Amino acid sequence: MTTTSDNTAPLTENTFVATAAGTDDPPPPIRGLRRLMAWIIPANMGIYLIWGAVPGILLPQQITLLFGEEGKVANLAVVATIGALAAMLAQPIAGQISDRTRSRFGRRAPWIVLGALAGGLALVGLAFANSLVAVIIGWTLVQIAYNFAQGPLTAVMPDRVPIKRRGTFAALSGIGLMVGALGGSIVGAMFFNSITLGYVVFAVFSLVTLTLFVVFNPDHASTALEPEPFDLKAFLSTFWVNPVKHPDFFWAFTGRLLLYTGYFAVTGYQLFLLTDYFDVAHPEQVIPLLGLLSMAGIIISTVISGPLSDRIGRRKPFVVASAAVVSLAFLIPWVWQDLTAWIILTVIAGFGFGMFQAVDTALMSEVLPSAKSFAKDLGVVNIAATLPQTLAPGVAGAIVLVFGFAGLFPVAIVLGILGALAVLPIKAVR
Repeated sequence: MTTTSDNTAPLTENTFVATAAGTDDPPPPIRGLRRLMAWIIPANMGIYLIWGAVPGILLPQQITLLFGEEGKVANLAVVATIGALAAMLAQPIAGQISDRTRSRFGRRAPWIVLGALAGGLALVGLAFANSLVAVIIGWTLVQIAYNFAQGPLTAVMPDRVPIKRRGTFAALSGIGLMVGALGGSIVGAMFFNSITLGYVVFAVFSLVTLTLFVVFNPDHASTALEPEPFDLKAFLSTFWVNPVKHPDFFWAFTGRLLLYTGYFAVTGYQLFLLTDYFDVAHPEQVIPLLGLLSMAGIIISTVISGPLSDRIGRRKPFVVASAAVVSLAFLIPWVWQDLTAWIILTVIAGFGFGMFQAVDTALMSEVLPSAKSFAKDLGVVNIAATLPQTLAPGVAGAIVLVFGFAGLFPVAIVLGILGALAVLPIKAVR
């Protein structure tokens, strides 16, 4: 097993090393682990600011302005569903491609930068969309492009971070993710009445942060990599990891999918909940406060949970505790239909979800089937994270149409509990 420290010499030029499985330490980062850990925060923020601002605030507002109050729920459901399907396909494909990429910049860097550039252009195009078809095309391109950046970025941890430091790295990554998602809602609210400018700002910020991440954290060259010959069967397997051969991976994937779906089915529908359930006249004035409160809870629990899970060597208890805390939070507005209840939920659910986010990425990295396909496998895994966030408006819309707004909360509680139970059968992780 290869060991690393925070300050290690780079491997020889054009050397590519891949361990046999995700249970071995990878080659050390060229510029050191501390720098990589610091830069993963703004890198994740560059992507998740978009996921926090666009599908939850700017896109619903754009659709409301284009189609009016009566058509907003149905049209948003259509746009979100098609975009989510694009995300589901894009990230595993991006992972498969980056796993096979040979360049002096490594396997991941070219796609991180290209994805950010293409995504920025797609966001600008979405800003000027003035019909349902144009919005669908624009949002679908945004999903595809940024997932081509996100998939390879996610693979950085198993590529470069030793096993014993992954809880801490996952916590820092989670901070960037959640600060980005929540910060996106805060900043997105600032552009509530200037949607076009908001899209441009997010596009520029993402391109700058991801490019700087690549520049300051160079990867080992992959020019010596000998990718396996392409065949159609292997390509189609991009979207499949055998649950019989890799049961731990299956249970980890299922747990993440259920927990994320439950959480984002409620929080991802925040704008319409505020306007139509809690009768808030100016949601753009309330959303920044909610984002700050949620961020505080998430940061506190993430900073504590990630390093603590490293110290005690356990991940599962944090997932189970997270589901319990979030489920408790969702009970409050279900029985108390008041804005105060939503504010309390925001703090408690943020704390619980931060606990989950701090250890989930580390847990997933320890059940990956093969180091030769880290990005592909993580692309499949990230379907469980990206899909609920982007599909949440559509799923929530269907629930609301059938059960009313109050129906969101019990559905989220049940999904969260099932997600926690799903991680219990995992044998490779305690």
